[in-house]
Amino acid sequence: MADKSKGAAAAPSLLAGGNPQIAKGEGDAPVQAYIAAMPDWKSEVGRRLDVLIERTVPGVRKAVKWNSPLYGGEGEGWFLGIHCFKRYVKLAFFRGTSLDPVPPSESRSNDTRYFNIHEGDDLDEQQLADWVRQASQLPGERM
Repeated sequence: MADKSKGAAAAPSLLAGGNPQIAKGEGDAPVQAYIAAMPDWKSEVGRRLDVLIERTVPGVRKAVKWNSPLYGGEGEGWFLGIHCFKRYVKLAFFRGTSLDPVPPSESRSNDTRYFNIHEGDDLDEQQLADWVRQASQLPGERM
């Protein structure tokens, strides 16, 4: 019987909180690897978010850092991050207090606001796209 592990890439492991452990990298490939490794229903949410962000901000810059996909403008810093938890996907708007309306969840960082997506949530893609558009027009976070 052939060894199926030869030549096949190992699936990324999940960290204790359910977040995929993906090597940091610039561009679309590491972000797509992260999305593919998101467990269960979260992977579909990740795909929907990625498409929404690309459609809203053509030419958006992507990277994975600290096991989280980041979205930003070239030379402008990062305006949005995504992170998986066991029960939800967290969107971090790094200048979220400047968005209208302000995303609902507070952060320890004064400027950052969160929006959490749980399994079965009916996503208001129009509101998400509006937040993404607004966030992309603000100075990004340097990381």
